[in-house]
Amino acid sequence: MPIIVNLDVMMAKRKIGLMDLAEKINITPANLSILKNNKAKAVRFSTLEQICRVLNCQPADILEYQEDGAEPM
Repeated sequence: MPIIVNLDVMMAKRKIGLMDLAEKINITPANLSILKNNKAKAVRFSTLEQICRVLNCQPADILEYQEDGAEPM
């Protein structure tokens, strides 16, 4: 899929764990894990907004477009 989710990178930079982030944005740890592991097919803007608010980042810090077959950045 050409959309890459870099949530794990941003979580590491902000030193926040999955359980803490899940609690702060009111999402189940299982659903956050699906997003973090790049297995999600979609993300609600409201969820993305909450993630950005808690991690103090922009959507582009979490989501990346990559052409099929291109090397990761």
